[in-house]
Amino acid sequence: MPMISLDDIDRRLLIELQNEGRITNVELAHRVGLTAPPCLRRVRSLEEAGVIQGYHADLDASRLGFTITVFALVSLKSQAEEALRAFEDHMRGLPEVRECHMLNGEIDFILKIVSRDLQSFQEFLTSKLTPAPNVDSVKTSLTIRTAKSVPGVPLEQP
Repeated sequence: MPMISLDDIDRRLLIELQNEGRITNVELAHRVGLTAPPCLRRVRSLEEAGVIQGYHADLDASRLGFTITVFALVSLKSQAEEALRAFEDHMRGLPEVRECHMLNGEIDFILKIVSRDLQSFQEFLTSKLTPAPNVDSVKTSLTIRTAKSVPGVPLEQP
């Protein structure tokens, strides 16, 4: 996909929305120096261009009973496109898998997985992940603590 060209106002809009997705259009317009109608048009344009892909709440997993986060390094038996797509499709259907990234190198995919506890994760690992299409091996690491977790991208003022 081609990169979209952003002016200073677009960049400031995105910075504000990344920091506070529930901001009102009036407040957003005030912060970036616009009136409300052109601000709304710009935001809609960024949404239609696919720059803004959605809005969501940042939930505290542990307060909701998901006490562990695991990263899994997955190697596949085949890297043929059909095999890669089958694995990716399977991962999309597993709600515990929060992120799935294809990698370059020895490992084919890295997954971020949340689970209620170690027993639940073990059940997930043996019943859903290791039997997934084309899986050759899985290496897992349990997160001990998170020092940084920032959504979005580092938009800087030019």
